[in-house]
Amino acid sequence: MAAGADLGIERLRGLIRSIPDFPRPGIIFRDVTPLFAEPAALAGAVELLAAEVESAGPIDLVIGAEARGFILGSALAVRLGAGFVPARREGKLPARTERAAYELEYGAAELHVHSDAIPPGARVLVHDDLIATGGTARALGEIVERLGGEVVANAFLVELTALAGRDRLGAPTHSVIAFDD
Repeated sequence: MAAGADLGIERLRGLIRSIPDFPRPGIIFRDVTPLFAEPAALAGAVELLAAEVESAGPIDLVIGAEARGFILGSALAVRLGAGFVPARREGKLPARTERAAYELEYGAAELHVHSDAIPPGARVLVHDDLIATGGTARALGEIVERLGGEVVANAFLVELTALAGRDRLGAPTHSVIAFDD
């Protein structure tokens, strides 16, 4: 087990900064970057996420949403012995892409994945740093399925439970830290 895996969820929660009224009034932004800056916390987050998805069985690929989903997503892929697929904003990937548009709790967005990034039959873990309404993860899952992959689980460091995002996802959904407000 990597250093930091025994830090405890409350210690990790304490490293997440809450920023009221960002990016617009009424939103409490959960900033995970202070957690990323502490090596033991970063290692612990990866270990806890890996433990959460063990029951999904073998995972071929982890797909992570730009930008914070890249940080834990790529580390999680290494930990699971899987590859990593970046889901980027429009115009950021050089080859042909598959895209999905989705709604956020404070706007709309679109993600793109290289059309050849997910081979048919690949077992894929959808990851982002945080799940709110579930729009981002749902869009990633749609791309995975369109390309012939199978979403075997969704994994998030943080879940905003009041927004019920997990209810919009088809595969088992795991989170490490929950905020109820």
